[in-house]
Amino acid sequence: MAKMKRDSSGSLLFECPCSELHVVYPHGCDSPNPARWNWNGSVDAPTLSPSILVSWPGPGDRRNVCHSFITDGRIQFCGDCTHELAGQTVEIPDWVD
Repeated sequence: MAKMKRDSSGSLLFECPCSELHVVYPHGCDSPNPARWNWNGSVDAPTLSPSILVSWPGPGDRRNVCHSFITDGRIQFCGDCTHELAGQTVEIPDWVD
């Protein structure tokens, strides 16, 4: 089953177990975002490089951080994540439309 959805621009979306939707822009997509990732072409067992670093405002002056590597449909969360999955490796949840 698909772990990611490819939108009309070619961007990849996935529901991260950190509870946030993440968007990745692989080489060849039409998004104006300049960031680009290498992608193995699979939405069922995706591998992306380099790592994915997402941050967003948290309470007060705190920033929430989700930093991970995606390999063969699994997410390896880096130690600098601010959520409870830091340091763990888990499956990407199946994409549900």
